[in-house]
Amino acid sequence: MPNRREFLATGAVLPATAVLAGGQDDPVARVAMDLDRYIRFGSKQAGGTGDNRCGAWLAAEIAALGFEVERQSISVPWFEPRASELRCGGPRTEVCPQPIVMPTGEGGVSGPLVRVDGAGMAEVPLSGAIALLELAFARHSSAMSKAIREPVHAAFAMGAKAVIVVTHGPSGKVIALNADGRQPIFAGPVALLAPEDAGPFLAAAMRAEVATLVMTGEGGRRPATNFIGRIDRGRKKWVVVSTPRSGWYDCAGERGGGVATWLWLARWASRVVTGYNLAFVCNSGHEYENLGAAEALKATAPRPADTHFWLHLGANLASQDWHDFTGAPLPGVDTQRYLSVTPGLLPLAREIFAGQPGLEAPYSSETVSAGEQVEILAAGYATVAAVFGTHRFHHVASDNARCVSAANVARTARAFQTLMERVAF
Repeated sequence: MPNRREFLATGAVLPATAVLAGGQDDPVARVAMDLDRYIRFGSKQAGGTGDNRCGAWLAAEIAALGFEVERQSISVPWFEPRASELRCGGPRTEVCPQPIVMPTGEGGVSGPLVRVDGAGMAEVPLSGAIALLELAFARHSSAMSKAIREPVHAAFAMGAKAVIVVTHGPSGKVIALNADGRQPIFAGPVALLAPEDAGPFLAAAMRAEVATLVMTGEGGRRPATNFIGRIDRGRKKWVVVSTPRSGWYDCAGERGGGVATWLWLARWASRVVTGYNLAFVCNSGHEYENLGAAEALKATAPRPADTHFWLHLGANLASQDWHDFTGAPLPGVDTQRYLSVTPGLLPLAREIFAGQPGLEAPYSSETVSAGEQVEILAAGYATVAAVFGTHRFHHVASDNARCVSAANVARTARAFQTLMERVAF
């Protein structure tokens, strides 16, 4: 068996359960293998090949630990573009169709390009126009946010045929935006444009030049799979650990750390946590406003009254920090990660996560909560901890292996293991 240096050099992939069987496993090497495996599945869009293969791998891993796995099928949107382009005279560039996608037809949608402000208002009439909305600089995540949803709705209400959204963020790249997974959010076609490609179109909008947006492709709805692994020890209460696995791109920094920590805790808890039943939940459909989590809470999760503790491992668990000037990754973690816990856990969380950047200042869930944690709390679970955040390349196509470090993930996973130990024993 290769040593850790040889393993990392060759990029070899071995089943994580094989590493555990040796009894002398290096925790960082084990996390490195899990991260590598997760990232290599490629795009994790819900119900797609990468998501499905990833789900099958994770289910097999915990089944080998003694969990009984139950699968749940959910329905999610999908769209594979043939053409997704904005053109205006000479300039043309690729755009990202905003789900649920409303295609334009082969000929596209044409009209004067008109810039709108943060309220969706323009200095000239929008009737028949293509609205161009520049978002304020931020780590954007969802089209459902007020700063995006309201100006786009306003532009359509004023007669725009389509809306182009420039997603200003720290990467300079286009940022994919989460969407409602049940019905379209907007009244017409919406496309996302990278800030680095926006210059010619912002200039054209000043002259109200005619532009054409083309978004064509195949789409509809398809099945995706949630699953839950249970070890029922016949105890009165359950401990639940959950993580999403799906997302717009490879999701190395966004999801990789959560997936690797979920596996870490499954391996540990299956051997050590004997005073509670265990439920490990892995959902698809995250990018559709937590659709998978909502469906799992309805059908497969233990009831709130039967649950002692729920830990949710969300986005940006331990992604890399970066230097803006050089564009180089730093050894430390991105501090834009948040730990939110129900009020009774605050003193314990402050103690355990002291010295963990971002997590060292936990929030009460009564003040700050996000993502699937909102669904979990709304369902009535009383003792909950969740990590979430948005790293530099959150929802960006270049969220790849350079965005996450096995050492940082292992350090964070160990802290969450300590939290579970203190809550469960």
